[in-house]
Amino acid sequence: MGVTIHFEGQLRNRDRLQLVVHAAAEFARARGWPYQAIEEPEVHLARVRDEKDWDYLGPTSGIELLPHERCEPVRLEFDRDCYIQEYTKTQFAGPAVHIEVVTLLRQLAPHFTELFVEDEGEYWEREDSAVLVRHIDTCNRVLADELRLRPGSVGPVRLPAGRWADFIS
Repeated sequence: MGVTIHFEGQLRNRDRLQLVVHAAAEFARARGWPYQAIEEPEVHLARVRDEKDWDYLGPTSGIELLPHERCEPVRLEFDRDCYIQEYTKTQFAGPAVHIEVVTLLRQLAPHFTELFVEDEGEYWEREDSAVLVRHIDTCNRVLADELRLRPGSVGPVRLPAGRWADFIS
């Protein structure tokens, strides 16, 4: 449950990696978002393709941005082939932050051969903030109902890795 932006794609070529990192850093800096470089010699990335596990083990490069304290990090983490598969839950940060993350992805899209975005708030497809707000409000109502039905549960909860759980029983 929740409003999340899923994205994946491959950069046009290796030279685009530094252009994407630079553009994302500039975007973050202009908005006062914290960010940090990603440069790892060996990482395990859990991936799925055609509903089957398609994990990656190897070096990664990129950048991580934190648009809001109640938003998951936007990890632009590319593998050795300049491929990315990621997601960012924006629901608890609100529609304005969600729109900014979509704006960032739109600005970066020309660097990809193709960038696939699945936006659970439908803003990527429609650019209609009213639809986005309805999705967020619906998820928040369902979450509030679940919390009422489950005494002792708490939510939302930020997990140690920076992801957000709707609730924990």
